[in-house]
Amino acid sequence: MNASKQNSITKVIGASSLGTLIEWYDFYIFGSLATIIGKQLFPSDAGASALINTLAIFAAGFIVRPFGALVFGRLGDLIGRKYTFLLTLVLMGGSTFLIGLIPSYASIGYAAPILVLILRLIQGLALGGEYGGAATYVAEHAPANRRGFFTSWIQTTATLGLFLSLGVIVLTKSSLGAEAFSDWGWRIPFLISIVLVIVSIYIRVSMHESPQFTKLKSEGKISANPLKESFRNRANFKMVLLALFGATMGQGVIWYTGQFYAQSFLENACKLDFNESRYILIIAIALATPFFIVFGSWSDKVGRKWIMMAGMFLGIVSYRPIYQYFLDHSDYTKATVLSSAAPVQKSELVKDTKDSLYTVTIAKTLANGASYNEVTTTKKFADDTKTPEVTTIQQDKKLASNTFWIFVGLVFYQILLVTMVYGPIAAFLVELFPTKIRYTSMSLPYHIGNGVFGGLVPFIATLIASFPGSTPLSGLWYPIGIASLCLIIGVFYLSNKIDENVAD
Repeated sequence: MNASKQNSITKVIGASSLGTLIEWYDFYIFGSLATIIGKQLFPSDAGASALINTLAIFAAGFIVRPFGALVFGRLGDLIGRKYTFLLTLVLMGGSTFLIGLIPSYASIGYAAPILVLILRLIQGLALGGEYGGAATYVAEHAPANRRGFFTSWIQTTATLGLFLSLGVIVLTKSSLGAEAFSDWGWRIPFLISIVLVIVSIYIRVSMHESPQFTKLKSEGKISANPLKESFRNRANFKMVLLALFGATMGQGVIWYTGQFYAQSFLENACKLDFNESRYILIIAIALATPFFIVFGSWSDKVGRKWIMMAGMFLGIVSYRPIYQYFLDHSDYTKATVLSSAAPVQKSELVKDTKDSLYTVTIAKTLANGASYNEVTTTKKFADDTKTPEVTTIQQDKKLASNTFWIFVGLVFYQILLVTMVYGPIAAFLVELFPTKIRYTSMSLPYHIGNGVFGGLVPFIATLIASFPGSTPLSGLWYPIGIASLCLIIGVFYLSNKIDENVAD
């Protein structure tokens, strides 16, 4: 490849990747702040249902992604890749900015979660068209023998979007303090995204259309009905189904378990300190992200299939031991307490009742250097005949130094599996479908598999774990089951052959 072509593909990757990074940043800030946002969108006495309802709103954005894939995929095959995923960026970025402006439940009642839900649906529709456009755009510029390498750069941006979101959240919270951040500071990560969107729009406007689409258009061979050709053509529809059930479905649950559910589990099940859980994820992401390129490039040499299947298999067999370790080593009930701070007491009336709530918080430090807050809550009823309800929990846990780094290693391992299934996926999907219907055909299985099956992992896993008789590990059966089904289908029915010519 000569220097001019190298510069061209570099610009293409940069323009595509920056937009995709922003798209994922927008999604991640909502997922990462679900606990705080839930308290803003729902009544103060909603309890655990506030988090579940917020995760449901978050999940709604993923459910509509396949519809976005149909709408914007069709546009991409009709009018071009460039302008379609420019439009998706505007819709996504605008919705994110507006979420940061929505008043709380205290101000406008249930209109708050309804408005956020509407904006999340717009986000989901937009992302349904973003990834297919970016992947197709890069793949159609890339040389045949390096398609996995070049498209894998797009894959890094999803993780970098998470990394950026966590960094912004941690810096904002550290600057404002926990109380101000929970009250209004959580809006800042949403609002500043508009700057990134403007920069990305500027870059994308200056780019040229895909050469393969341009050639197709000049020859008058653009599909008149991409949806019909994608799904009513038997051979093509078979490829759509194989892509979904043999690859993207498993890729999706591995992705969201390793990056989303891991963080949610550490914060909600293990009760780690807010910053502690995010430091673990930030470090693990920073160490694992280069492996997207490694596995993408490797797939150019050995094929895409077996790398993705290996990632799924390793997730299936290792998730439960990993998460059991998280639970066991964040349980301080039998640990030796080295010192205890003076109790901090707080009292308040229960909303809309005459009952009183008394909270006593004691900061404790363990002999191994770990620490936590022991919070005892006593609910006293106005009716003296009722026995007061007393609950004691451990929260805001900080790990001992050696345990912290083991946790980092275990999260790193999970993200490494993500790089195995996600690094080669763009090249794999592009090579399955002809140019004139590629945007439509690859977008739908990707967004059903990644967006619906994968995106629902935090919500479904958390919901399953909340059922009576469930354990904190019960939620893992969902990603394990989906990945197992996908692994079986992929092993027997997917081909490991690399299609050198995608200009058809």
